[in-house]
Amino acid sequence: MNAPLLSGSMAGNTRSIGDILVATGRLDSEGLARILERQRQQKQAFGEAAIALNLLTKEDIDLALSKQFDYAYLIEGQSDVSPQLVAAYKPFSRVGENLRAVRSQLMLRWYNNDTGHKAMAVVSAGKGDGRSFVAANLAIVFAQQGQRTLLIDGDMRAPAERSQHALFKLEKGPGLSGILSGRCGLEVAQVVPGLPGLTVLPAGAQPPNPQELLGRAVFSQLLFAAAEQFDVILIDTPSGSDYSDGEIIAARAGAAVMVARRNASLVPHIRKLGQRLQDGGVALVGSLLNDV
Repeated sequence: MNAPLLSGSMAGNTRSIGDILVATGRLDSEGLARILERQRQQKQAFGEAAIALNLLTKEDIDLALSKQFDYAYLIEGQSDVSPQLVAAYKPFSRVGENLRAVRSQLMLRWYNNDTGHKAMAVVSAGKGDGRSFVAANLAIVFAQQGQRTLLIDGDMRAPAERSQHALFKLEKGPGLSGILSGRCGLEVAQVVPGLPGLTVLPAGAQPPNPQELLGRAVFSQLLFAAAEQFDVILIDTPSGSDYSDGEIIAARAGAAVMVARRNASLVPHIRKLGQRLQDGGVALVGSLLNDV
């Protein structure tokens, strides 16, 4: 999404764009003076004048605007989280805009202030469809909107390098498997630095019996407790064609969004999973085509 090139102060932050950029080291006082002089002479917006003088980039202006509007995002090279978290690093890109469009649809169709509509599973039929990518980035855009967001990694089968733990570079410790086995509680979920409002519960140690753990009453109790603390709960899941974990998770959550990958996902498998979910009483809120 293209952010407007504005100047002056805005509600929520009285600092000007120039002040913010000087404070972050992206502009010096001499450059600020040159921009303000051109702005006065040419009657241009601050950002337009700065870019015309080759003193700042569009990314610099976006950063300043995000700080004025308290819109959190990360700077490449200044955070350890994975570059796959596009919504965190490049929120104004085409991918970021598409994610916000999906967020809007999910808000209309499920997250509609109904206390029973807090949780949603992110499912797909095949491996490599991008469930973890979609779940992580959707969680980020919900948090950027000001929603108290919990991302649960419900894929207790994935290797560590393909987990939400790896994407967000979380600290080692117990996670979902630890909670479901009764060894800890929701306090083990971790707040993501630099992204206020976003909390991630990693999968934890790989258990030998993930389906049995998910089938226990403690999982429903976990979702109930989380719903009292968070506005949005998104749950990553394993491949639906390989395991039934995602169906169990979706049934407990009450809703699911289906992810498919362009030129990779098989339509018969998607239809079969969708039918199984609906037969189980799950609200299939929508679908998302990855790699468009």
